[in-house]
Amino acid sequence: MLGQAATGTGKTAAFALPLLHVLTPNAEPRERLGALILVPTRELAMQVAEAVHKYGKAMGIVALPIYGGAPMESQLRALKRGVDVVVATPGRALDHIRRKTMRLNSVKVVILDEADEMLDMGFAEDLEAILTETPAERQTALFSATLPPRIADIANKHLRNPVRVRIDREIVPAGSAPRVRQVAYIVGRAHKNATLGRVLDVENPTSAIVFCRTRTEVDELTETLNGRGYRAEALHGGLSQEQRDRVMKKFRANTADLLIATDVAARGLDVEHVSHVVNYDVPTSAEAYVHRIGRTGRAGREGVAITLAEPREHRLLRNIEYLTKQKIEIATVPTVADLRARRIEMTKTSLREMILGGELDHFRAVVDSLSQEFDIMDVAAAAVKMADAKDGADAEEIPTVALRTERPASRHDRERAPTPKAGSRRHEAAKAGGKSSSGGKKRITPEWDVARLYIGAGRNSNIRPADLVGAIVNEAGVDARAIGAIQITDRFALVEVPDEIADGIIETLRATTIKGKRVPVRRDREQGGAG
Repeated sequence: MLGQAATGTGKTAAFALPLLHVLTPNAEPRERLGALILVPTRELAMQVAEAVHKYGKAMGIVALPIYGGAPMESQLRALKRGVDVVVATPGRALDHIRRKTMRLNSVKVVILDEADEMLDMGFAEDLEAILTETPAERQTALFSATLPPRIADIANKHLRNPVRVRIDREIVPAGSAPRVRQVAYIVGRAHKNATLGRVLDVENPTSAIVFCRTRTEVDELTETLNGRGYRAEALHGGLSQEQRDRVMKKFRANTADLLIATDVAARGLDVEHVSHVVNYDVPTSAEAYVHRIGRTGRAGREGVAITLAEPREHRLLRNIEYLTKQKIEIATVPTVADLRARRIEMTKTSLREMILGGELDHFRAVVDSLSQEFDIMDVAAAAVKMADAKDGADAEEIPTVALRTERPASRHDRERAPTPKAGSRRHEAAKAGGKSSSGGKKRITPEWDVARLYIGAGRNSNIRPADLVGAIVNEAGVDARAIGAIQITDRFALVEVPDEIADGIIETLRATTIKGKRVPVRRDREQGGAG
């Protein structure tokens, strides 16, 4: 079976429940292992193993999570005693196979869960090696949020005439509110920390995950937020398994308000009480965005997805909107007045709860004494002011960012793009088909700042201008008219693109292939010359 389903659509139960019926618990240890489930991360291995154990407990089913970072000895002892289901990350599974401590001769079912993520993490060769060790007569089910060509290659090689099942995200009926409210704030990088703190103060999330791109960013942001009084915990691949387990235990127990995480570390997390997801940076792909916001609004609850975008990343938001067919509201950063109003509202709520809770007799004497000297309303107002002051010092205003109205359009904007005025440089360039008369160069005269990208492949790799234009247009979603001069040498190529979206294009091209190969992409270090 080949299943395509987004996060939160019930994949684990979908394959785990039917799986129980092909197992033979209490068989001889060497013949007992009936199912192998491969997953990309340790957290997902533990989560799936826990689900299988819960579903099959009454049947005596034993599920064992196997992943790197955990003691090998305990895994060896469990395998020797005999287990029904192994839930493993590819690297550690292959390690056991090569040690001959895990034999797959009795396996009836193989599940590849989050297959696209396993390939993104470089497990392609490990998957091939593991699948060749499993019996030829088996059932294989592959689950993936996306189905790129390399997933199709694995399916064609290892699945026999698979049934294809696609589960789309829940369609929200017309006129009803979506369960996940999506909002973005456009803010300069220097003010991102302040904006995040302001938004969290106003939103007051019950529990939130903040996604960052790098481990360093996770650690720095965690320290900053803890300094602001939040209970924040970091989660990334640089932590030991013991540290990661401790962090997740705190988050699930609500003793940590915020989980600051990288994408890979948070893959497969299933925490139902997450009220907010925050993208500290705009994800480089629509798929990554969907995976992130899928952590909130689960089990019928409402959720909020917040994205902090720099002005140059505004175009990436438009691309995500186009690909997900969902609207992202562009909101204004809450002002100091908004924050004060929110604090007053929270103070009012706290006071109301305290009044309803009773046990105020001890304090009535103070109020009675002051009321002999002052108006009772002034006494109450002073008490409210004192309670409100405990929420923190006055904040500073965060500068608003004015978006440029003249910017390169994505595919989402093409049909609505205004026709260039006659006589303008864009009009003359459009009339000329965007091409210059210089041999081998494609040229457009832009009205925005230009950045030149270095791409580490050229004529020796059979790279043509059409290949570069196609990659930028199709992968980054940039209008072809925004691409400037293209120069191709034997070993590399130079491409001019709008400066404000250059970094987003670089990240996208680094994550994809050109002519079937990953190639170096960066800003040209010799912007003034031909490189």
